[in-house]
Amino acid sequence: MQIFKAWGLGMLLIPLIGITGSMSHAESKAVTSSSESKSVSIIRSHAFAKRGEPKYGEGFKSFDYVNPEAPKGGQLVLSTTGTYDSFNRYASRGDSEINSEAFYDSLMVASEDEIGVYYSLIAQSLEYPDDYSWVIFHINHKAKHQDGEPITSEDVTFTFQKFMDEGVAFVRQKYAEVEEVVAIDEHTVKFSFSGPNKDLISSVASLPILPKQYWAERDFSEPLKEPPLGSGAYRVVDFKMGQSATYERITDYWAQDIPSRRGLMNFDRIRYDYYRDGTVALEAFKAGEFDFRQENVAKQWAEGYKVPAVKDGRIIKEELSHSIPQSMQAFVFNTQFELFQDRRVRQAINLMLDFEWLNKTLFYSSYSRNESYFENTPYKATGKPTDAELAILEPFRDQLPEEVFGPVWRPNKSDGSGRIRGAMREALSLLKQAGWELKNGILRNTENGTPFEFEILMYSPSTERITLPFTRNLERIGIKAELRMVDSTQFLNRMRSRDFEMLPQGYGAMPYPMTDMKIIWHSEYIESTYNQAGVQDPVIDALVEQIEANQENDEMLLALGRAFDRVALWNFYVVPQWHSDSFRIAYWNKFSRPDKRPKYSIGTDSWWYDNTKAKSLKK
Repeated sequence: MQIFKAWGLGMLLIPLIGITGSMSHAESKAVTSSSESKSVSIIRSHAFAKRGEPKYGEGFKSFDYVNPEAPKGGQLVLSTTGTYDSFNRYASRGDSEINSEAFYDSLMVASEDEIGVYYSLIAQSLEYPDDYSWVIFHINHKAKHQDGEPITSEDVTFTFQKFMDEGVAFVRQKYAEVEEVVAIDEHTVKFSFSGPNKDLISSVASLPILPKQYWAERDFSEPLKEPPLGSGAYRVVDFKMGQSATYERITDYWAQDIPSRRGLMNFDRIRYDYYRDGTVALEAFKAGEFDFRQENVAKQWAEGYKVPAVKDGRIIKEELSHSIPQSMQAFVFNTQFELFQDRRVRQAINLMLDFEWLNKTLFYSSYSRNESYFENTPYKATGKPTDAELAILEPFRDQLPEEVFGPVWRPNKSDGSGRIRGAMREALSLLKQAGWELKNGILRNTENGTPFEFEILMYSPSTERITLPFTRNLERIGIKAELRMVDSTQFLNRMRSRDFEMLPQGYGAMPYPMTDMKIIWHSEYIESTYNQAGVQDPVIDALVEQIEANQENDEMLLALGRAFDRVALWNFYVVPQWHSDSFRIAYWNKFSRPDKRPKYSIGTDSWWYDNTKAKSLKK
């Protein structure tokens, strides 16, 4: 159960995986297929790595970033903004409760100090051939749902079919290459693919397993007004729809002592309270209404915590530095919207974001500008294309902007004074080329005189403060950008149906060029919520297909990632925003945590309630 997370509204990207036996990941044996005279190596393991080797070998006791003897107990109260009207995270409509994906355990679970490495959970082991054309998962005989019924291979086959029959459309596309799912026996299930596909193994491994006895007669595509039967470590014991939800730890949770779960999920109760916006939530936190807060607003971090509780140590305020791959947080263009179909228009609007002024004036110089879809990774494009990148890009020269073959695009920089006349002149020049001209302070289409106007859709009031300077700069070149504030449910529904012109969201962090990029960028997945900008580009399609085909070729993948980055940047699908290289957290001083933090997260799933600190805090 991920009790601390980024509270974004993006839809779940379902990753998955499975296994059997006591052999290490590197151990394998050669077998001869009866239908082919070809020798195939079968790998049996407790873990699966999309790239490289797992850090934790067979027989490991717990992850390094946990205290395996952490005490259980106490309550943790968390907050989020907005509301919810469903407990079904996978419905095609509705706004789900913030932690509702945690109802179900998956076949395997990811480590938080590795990228793309999965360890035993429901499946105690897996086996697969070295051509990755199928995978068999061996289910732990102790695995059970929250009603005490065993988790069997029939639950797995039922779950997969439920996702395919009633899940959102892009899920069916994602798993289209799964040809067959067969329950070999009660605890063994096999997924067969139409061809080699290593990433598909990890995808099915992280499939959340549904209880057939609960979902067989229910429509998986519809919202749930009640908490469902689950298989995870917590169940909802109290809730006020749209306002709060309280989870209680299952004391006899079957997996609490397996290596991938030991030392985690230590709180007896976890409550999520919903607030109208971040400002209200901050005041509630300082008043002791909830326990932990991850601060994403620089002004609030600098000025909002000047209270006695911070000064005397009752509230701990910390910055935890990291070098985690960053998401492309941005203002996203809907490129299907007529005004934004011209690349020159998108480039001109990019010039109107004065990051240096924002960072100095509003952000206390605490952020760095986003420059890449692979920020903080070796796949970030730099300088001019290498020979390997050019070999990839040359076949598409006639379909690409000429700039792609020169230095990589970087956002414009200002002196931070707020005076951006140079950027304005450049933007107006680009807009004139695209058929727009400034007349009496209003930018108009040169053919029909239509003014240039669009809407920025948002749901968080804190976003308004950072967007207004951007819209004021746009107004200086005659563009009217209206801010439209809606509630989180409306925002989610409009984003899903692409009923927006621009919105402040972005693309998730990519540690390397993954096959999941197909769902995010490929034209086949134009209906996917992940394809926020509505990109339909044959070059992007071809690059994503090559990325999918070269997952085992490190050298080629490096060149492909950088080539993709160049093409996406020079197409201006977004106006890049910014990121921080540290987690900013504040919490009431009644918790303890392991000495070591995982490399790729805050690590708060491994915290525990400290009775001694809590008693001192009460005094």
